[in-house]
Amino acid sequence: MAKLKLALIREEKNPPETRVAFSPVQCQWLMNKYPGLEIVVQSCINRCFTDDEYRREDVAVREDVSDADLLIGIKEVPKEKLLPDKSYIFFSHTIKRQPQNRAMLREILNRRVTLYDYECLVWENGERILGFGHFAGVVGAHNGFYAYGKRTGLFDLKRAHECRDYHELIEQYRSIKLPPIKIAVTGTGRVAKGVYELLEKLNLRMTSVQNFLTKEFDEPVYAVLNTSQLYERKDGKPFNRENFHVHPEEYESAFLPFVAVTDLFINAIYWNPLAPVFFTKEDMKKQNFRIQVIADVTCDINGSVPSTIRESSIADPVYGFDPQTGKEDLPYQPNVVDVMAVSNLPNELPRESSEEFGDKLIEYVVEELLQPNSEIMNRACITRGGTLSPRFSYLTDYVNS
Repeated sequence: MAKLKLALIREEKNPPETRVAFSPVQCQWLMNKYPGLEIVVQSCINRCFTDDEYRREDVAVREDVSDADLLIGIKEVPKEKLLPDKSYIFFSHTIKRQPQNRAMLREILNRRVTLYDYECLVWENGERILGFGHFAGVVGAHNGFYAYGKRTGLFDLKRAHECRDYHELIEQYRSIKLPPIKIAVTGTGRVAKGVYELLEKLNLRMTSVQNFLTKEFDEPVYAVLNTSQLYERKDGKPFNRENFHVHPEEYESAFLPFVAVTDLFINAIYWNPLAPVFFTKEDMKKQNFRIQVIADVTCDINGSVPSTIRESSIADPVYGFDPQTGKEDLPYQPNVVDVMAVSNLPNELPRESSEEFGDKLIEYVVEELLQPNSEIMNRACITRGGTLSPRFSYLTDYVNS
C-alpha cells in the first residue's frame, strides 16, 4: 500500500471551531489497520479532544504539519494560512457562490491549492456521503425549544454545550412540561432526521399535515413537511419532484397556510436559491402570522426564511426580528419573531459529532484516499493546480467578479 500522511490541522476561523475529523482512538485504529497511513495532529488548545488525548493514543502532535499529503480541517481556512501547493479537505462553503468566501477561493487558486470539499463527496447519483447534519438537527431542534421556553417563561433548558453529553441534554426534558404547541419541520434528509430523533425521544406526537392545519391539540404535536407540501407548480400541474429539482423557478411556495397555525418552525431542508422563499417579510407583518420561534437549522442568510438576516452564534444563539420594521431587535419580546440561526450547531456536542463524522469518513472515504485515482475524490475536488475542476467551472465568474 502506498504511504500517505494525513494531518488534522488547527481550526483558526472565528468563532473557534472545536470539532475535528478523527478522534484520538479513531486515529490510532486507522494507523493500525493501514500500515502505510500516518496521521499527525497540529497542536490546538480549542479542539474538543486535547493534545494529550492524542498523545496517549501514540498520535504525533506538532506545530509544523506542512509535510503532510493531505491537510484535514472542518471549517474554512483563513486565506493567509493556506500553504501553497498543498492538498486540503474541509467545508469550504463556496459551491453556492457564498460571497463571504470568495476571497478565500481566489487565494486557493492563487496558491495552487488542491481543494476537496466534504459537501461534494457524493455517490454517482449525487447523494451526499457524509456530513454533520444529524447533530445539527438535534441541537437545532433543542435550541428551538430553548428559545420558546425563554420567550414564554414556561420552562428553562440548558444549552447543549452546557450539558456533559447528549444523554444529559435529553434527560433535562424529564423535569419540564411542554405546552400544546404546533411544530412544523421542513425536510426529510440527514439534518431533518436529527430533528425527528429529538422529537421522538421526547415522545412528541407526529400528526398529519391535514390535521395540523385544521385541528387544535391538548399536547405538543409536529408535522413533517417535504418538498411536495412546501411548493406547488405555477402552471397548476401536479407537483413533480424531478421537475422541481431541475426547474425550481417554475414553482411557488405552498407554506403560507402553515404560518397561521404554527408556533415553532424548525427549518431543516436544503434550499435552492432559484426556488421561492417560504414566506416574505410582508407576510410576516400580517395578523395571521402565528410563528413565534424559528429554528433555522439550514441557516441560509436572506434565503428561504427571510427573517434569517444574519448568523447567530453559540454564545448568543437567538435574535429578534421585528416584522414591522424588517430589522433586528432584542429577542423574547411580543413584537418580534425569535430567530435561532447558528451555523455550527454540531459544535455544541463536539465530541459526539466528531466521532460520528469520523466513523463515516472511515467507512466511506479513507480507502478512497488511499487509491491513486478515486472517482469519489475526483468528484469532490473543486480546485487543482490553480484552476477550477471542470465540475466546478461554473464558479469562474464568482472568483473573477
